[in-house]
Amino acid sequence: MPEITAIEPQKKDKNRCNVYIDGRFYCGLTLEAAIKFHLKTGMQVEKGLLDNIQLETDKNTALDKALTHLSATRKTEKQIEDFLIKKGYTAAVCSFVIEKLRYYNFIDDFSYCKAYAAECRGKGKRLIEADLIKRGAKKEAIDAVLSQTEEDEKEARAVAEKYLRGKERSKENNYKAFKYLLSRGYGYDTARAATENIGEEE
Repeated sequence: MPEITAIEPQKKDKNRCNVYIDGRFYCGLTLEAAIKFHLKTGMQVEKGLLDNIQLETDKNTALDKALTHLSATRKTEKQIEDFLIKKGYTAAVCSFVIEKLRYYNFIDDFSYCKAYAAECRGKGKRLIEADLIKRGAKKEAIDAVLSQTEEDEKEARAVAEKYLRGKERSKENNYKAFKYLLSRGYGYDTARAATENIGEEE
């Protein structure tokens, strides 16, 4: 059976402690909860018991922290989960918080992806997709939003024009602008159309 190998006060919050199981950090608890359930070093304990203790004593605190974290900027479900895990909350508490946030429409990966794609300027669909994956957005939400998103050729052309500013208008630099658009996530056809005959208008 797993064993509590250490219970240490948290440096940033003297009212909480970190619980270590078999030499590894497992979760954070209030000192009150640790005392109430007689937790101590050397005690054998099922991890499920610690999950239940934290769920009952910390779920509302975790929800408040998640809401505060959300108040600054929109977040994906994964970003909220990662935030709570770093705070020492167990999977059970994370699931409770995320379910509550979903219920009140505080988090929604589809809305997040839609807003992010709409706000992106100078980025093609491939780069937007990579950014959203990095932020932990659900694949189905990413796919749904990008399927409804059309690349703006005028926007791509403006990006190319900015890249070429101060450069000689030549086939070589045109090709470099084309490759630059590809690196910004624009599709081949969009990049080609945006840079086609770009120097002839000067």
